[in-house]
Amino acid sequence: MTKLQDVSRADGADLRSRVHFCSDTGQIWLHEHRMLLVHAEAQASLRKELIDTLGITRARGLLLRMGYASGMRDAELVRTRAQDMTDMEIFMTGPRLHALEGNVGVAPIRVEFDRASGRFYGEFRWINSWEGQSHRRHFGIHDEPVCWTQIGYACGYTSAFMGRSILYKEVECVGMGDEGCRIVGKPVEEWEDADEHMRFFTPESIADQLIDLQTQVVQLRSTIGEKNQIPGDMIGTSPGFRAALELLSQAAASPISVLLLGETGVGKELFARALHEMSTRRDRPLVAINCAAIPHDLVESELFGVEKGAYTGALVSRPGRFERADGGTLFLDEIGELPLTAQSKLLRVLQEGEVERLGDDRIRKINVRLVAATSAGLPQLVKEGRFRADLYYRLNAYPINIPPLRERREDISVLAKHFLEKHAAINGKKLLGFTDKAKRALTTYAWPGNIRELQNTVERGVILAPHGTRIEVEHLFLSWGDEAREFGLDPDGKLDAGEGDAGKSICDAVCDGTMTLDHVEAMLIEAATDKARGNLSSAARMLGLSRPQLAYRLKRLHESGHARATPQPLREPGSVES
Repeated sequence: MTKLQDVSRADGADLRSRVHFCSDTGQIWLHEHRMLLVHAEAQASLRKELIDTLGITRARGLLLRMGYASGMRDAELVRTRAQDMTDMEIFMTGPRLHALEGNVGVAPIRVEFDRASGRFYGEFRWINSWEGQSHRRHFGIHDEPVCWTQIGYACGYTSAFMGRSILYKEVECVGMGDEGCRIVGKPVEEWEDADEHMRFFTPESIADQLIDLQTQVVQLRSTIGEKNQIPGDMIGTSPGFRAALELLSQAAASPISVLLLGETGVGKELFARALHEMSTRRDRPLVAINCAAIPHDLVESELFGVEKGAYTGALVSRPGRFERADGGTLFLDEIGELPLTAQSKLLRVLQEGEVERLGDDRIRKINVRLVAATSAGLPQLVKEGRFRADLYYRLNAYPINIPPLRERREDISVLAKHFLEKHAAINGKKLLGFTDKAKRALTTYAWPGNIRELQNTVERGVILAPHGTRIEVEHLFLSWGDEAREFGLDPDGKLDAGEGDAGKSICDAVCDGTMTLDHVEAMLIEAATDKARGNLSSAARMLGLSRPQLAYRLKRLHESGHARATPQPLREPGSVES
């Protein structure tokens, strides 16, 4: 049984170091979770309006659930950053976060728990509860405790920490006229009136109705998608994407050849497959070929087929891609890479609906719907004499321009979520989503590789993120240079000078003789090894060094006495700490 004792290591210094203010973007971060600095009076006014509009019972439940979600989120943050802390230090970080976020000061009275057996008892005193004070100011003395958001936070944080439902009750409250607030928490089954309190954690019927409606909309969209046979990766609501999809749908019932235009990675093959599945040819083959991947001397035999003995090495007769796609769809990707001789034969096939194998004089009738795609500018290739003008005009009868991902940023979040679910299932991982800072990084990145790059990046994040956590920026990108300037908190809770001024302060300290270059180097190396959790190779990468270079510097610093007295043990990737 773990009992409350000295938890000095869990002071606010580490928590304060995780708070950053970005004056350029107007964002506040607690590690990678976006926070809001809201006027307490404005929050109190909103709280009053909820009570006046929904009634005391519904407002209580809504505020309780909001606090519960906040507590769960903070527990998630602490769990991913608490490798070197004891269970008590981990737990007490929650009350400290609650205080750092400006909700209420928390003073522990008695805390005992055993995570293995699920036993828990917690008793705390709350100091300067904004919720109790604001309720009393707006409504006067109440006959029941009123710090609902704060109780929800305590329940959410402790339940996540213990891995079971813990219920707190406020036994003293300033909103009832008491001098202060006091709460007691125990497992749900140890409270005789637990049902009376737990009902507030269940969404009201109006919320259930909204969820039901949302589910119906999702099912309806799914039904429409199944009807049109649109691939699951074709997701988006941006105007450019919807316009391209609409053009695709209108072409589905027609045999017209379609030219898909767009940068590499925008999903041209997905569009081609969607067109095939929406057409009357869906029961016939879809044959895809990348023209850029075929040697020029083999293009004609691959497309149109070859008869035995047509050339050295042609030991058997075989049909080309056009014959294989008879009755269905042929997708020619990167059609701009076709040699001119193959282009002339392709034009004849499109015009006459006939194909002639190499080394054969027999004409074979085919019925193929051609879908071509290119990331190159065909008009420019025509000007340069590398692409036949008549073939270009034949293909360009129905062009569809697929916008790059940077022009459909509103689709990035939903695509990233889809890829997360897909790769989490493939890798057998349960992840909670992306951190707020990771979401911002995803939506602000230029994505030169478009959707293909986004999918690969999210897959990397799924692999690197620990089970049961959220994907962070460092899981997605090897290096992320955020130009927005951020400010942290100093030990007195004031905004510090920021990274730029901090660097100037270090320079001044070195120039003034109060620090040496060795001291600065030791600080950087120690910070990197701490952040890398003792992984020498990872720390070296952070500093832009090779592993041997970092090992040499560490050895030199230890010999000179500038390294810390009790350095964290360094380890290699894959090693197990005892």
